[in-house]
Amino acid sequence: MRLGLNIDHIATLREARKIHEPDPLEAIFIAKNAGVDLITLHLREDRRHIHEDDVISILKHAPLPINAECAIDPEITKILCALKPFKVTLVPERRAEITTEGGLNLKHPKLQDTIKAYADCGIEVALFIDPSLENLQRALELGVGVVELHTGKFSNLFNTLYTSFKRHKNRLDLPEDNIALKNMLELSLQELAQSALKGQGMGLEVCAGHGLNYASVGLVAKLEGISELNIGHAIIARAVIMGLEKAIQSMQEAICAP
Repeated sequence: MRLGLNIDHIATLREARKIHEPDPLEAIFIAKNAGVDLITLHLREDRRHIHEDDVISILKHAPLPINAECAIDPEITKILCALKPFKVTLVPERRAEITTEGGLNLKHPKLQDTIKAYADCGIEVALFIDPSLENLQRALELGVGVVELHTGKFSNLFNTLYTSFKRHKNRLDLPEDNIALKNMLELSLQELAQSALKGQGMGLEVCAGHGLNYASVGLVAKLEGISELNIGHAIIARAVIMGLEKAIQSMQEAICAP
């Protein structure tokens, strides 16, 4: 199981003051020493955290492969095709969202051309999808070899049931009844499990991520067929308290826990 560290929220902290620190690049060397396998970052259209200068600096100096998340956007495509990260993961994006809210629209009219643009530059393309057989089949038709299953639904349900996140459930339009929530959580985990196995059987490399934390990650890490987890906010949040290296090590332990 590879671990990808999403460093967006190091840049979020920097942007709170619009200054030069903390520098996301510094975290990558700590991550490498702690055993992280790749770095994920999201170059958003609104540049709310990661900027082009970050991507340029990180690609020049980072000792780890870089997975660049991005929307289907001509300007971003042009930038990343020139910079050539190891992998590009295409994700949906809305200016008003707090964080990515779901999987990519696989019928987007510009999706096929965007995939081709990256592939022609020798960049591996992954699609960030909601777990379903239909989406896996569509990914195959589009000619990609990698998908990342969106675990946001699972994470929201888990957090609503088992953490202080309960106070946010009205925003998510979730039921009040814990039995109903548990049934929804079980179904969500089954959807992830089935999609991981089916994707692997189709010859796709299956990754997963979004909203996973120290308490919930073990359930997803145990699913057969998933080769990579991308996690950011939970690790960076804990790093504020205990330091990045220890936060990464704690996540690795949670992933590997029996």
